[in-house]
Amino acid sequence: MSLIAPIAKQVLRLLGALLGAVLTTCALAWNPEMTEERRHLVSQIQAEVRATAGELGFAQLSPAVETALLEVERHRFIPADRQGLAYLNSPLPIGSGQTISQPYIVAIMSQLLDVGPGDKVFELGTGSGYQAAVLAAMGVEVYTVEIVPRLAEQAATRLAALGYEHVHVRSGDGWQGWPEAAPFDGIIVTAAAPRIPRPLVDQLATGGRLVIPMGEPGRVQQLALFTKTDEGELVRENLLPVRFVPVTGAMDQ
Repeated sequence: MSLIAPIAKQVLRLLGALLGAVLTTCALAWNPEMTEERRHLVSQIQAEVRATAGELGFAQLSPAVETALLEVERHRFIPADRQGLAYLNSPLPIGSGQTISQPYIVAIMSQLLDVGPGDKVFELGTGSGYQAAVLAAMGVEVYTVEIVPRLAEQAATRLAALGYEHVHVRSGDGWQGWPEAAPFDGIIVTAAAPRIPRPLVDQLATGGRLVIPMGEPGRVQQLALFTKTDEGELVRENLLPVRFVPVTGAMDQ
């Protein structure tokens, strides 16, 4: 009996297996939901949280944050020509000199706020709307302001189309907050600033938390957590070195 036939069969089986693997990979890549990619991303984030537990004060994502990250489709918040990069654990440009934050940073900032269903959060710097969507998926009512009109309009349209009814978007100077919706249980600032504006301090509820990258533009900043005391003071805790685009607007108040 010739050995050629068995060898040929083995080669065909190998080629079939390789073709199946390629087709499976392609199916995942073209899956509009990209569920597997999100699961893999969340696993990476969990590993990074464990590695930085000493700085963060927690060693794993809360179920609420993990579920939100699995639910929110990050590729919907990224320009079409970069959607293939959506589930990398890295920041990405979204135009107008702005970026969508690294998913790890979105995760830990969301968790540091310590908010949940029924709470209200103000966000300075809507960007593409991804951070707001993650908070909304946690059951939070989000009031978010974006200073770049084009980005604000795009984010509002995107969030509405995706069904995020509890996210309210406004174009303007986030340095002023959203006074008519205050007080807020949490405030998140998604751009670097050298200090906290007085309006945001006033609009944070007693016991509320404010998360912000503190520092000068173009330098390494500190991700800081502030908690408002009964006396109206903010108690600061420095967490991690980070790099964010700078806050723009009237920072002289």
